[in-house]
Amino acid sequence: MSLQKLIEYKPIFSNNKIMIIQNAEEIKNILDNDGVIAYVTDTVWGLGCLPKSEKAVKKIYEIKKREAKKPLILMSNEVYILLEYVKPLNKTASKLIKRYFPGALTIVTEKSDKTPDYITSNMQTVGIRVPDNELFKEICEIASGHVLATTSANLSHQPSAKTYEQALENMSDLVDLVIPDYGYSCKGLESTVAGVMGDELRIFRQGAINLFPPHPNPLPLGEGADFG
Repeated sequence: MSLQKLIEYKPIFSNNKIMIIQNAEEIKNILDNDGVIAYVTDTVWGLGCLPKSEKAVKKIYEIKKREAKKPLILMSNEVYILLEYVKPLNKTASKLIKRYFPGALTIVTEKSDKTPDYITSNMQTVGIRVPDNELFKEICEIASGHVLATTSANLSHQPSAKTYEQALENMSDLVDLVIPDYGYSCKGLESTVAGVMGDELRIFRQGAINLFPPHPNPLPLGEGADFG
């Protein structure tokens, strides 16, 4: 499926828009130099780095004490950017994206060669998401390549950070920068994670978007869709 057919690209910024973030250069420099940042999303607080930086990805695993078998996901401010990191989407994934992006749905699908194995724990799939949060969108616009390799801002097996204060408590001594939310707070519930392989749909985690029961306007997922 072509990028143009999936989603119409609309730039986040115009020449007349005043940015929320005032330290954009600092954030960009941290990321460009293998740094790790913490930031708000629409669901919970996140921890991220540039996907091209294997050194920074390793830092995230060390910071969280995260098991190597657990992959990171990719998030951006635009769908078309994420599509470069996955193989062409089928109708099931495309319809889910059109309905729920931007928002609290992570779609796991086959990765493309652009997605490094060190992000996916050597698996052939990767999760992608576009959060619905204006501050996060600005962070992605600042970041080189406009995409982040990311996970939640907490130590493994601990609750996710849901406020700026909790993110500071969890991460201030561990990451290069905890970015204030400037009032763009998260809702406090993790994203739903749905795997789409072929025509099969599997819910790995039921989160903020409830796919059971089905959406009031039923989404035709095609023959062979499996909600089990």
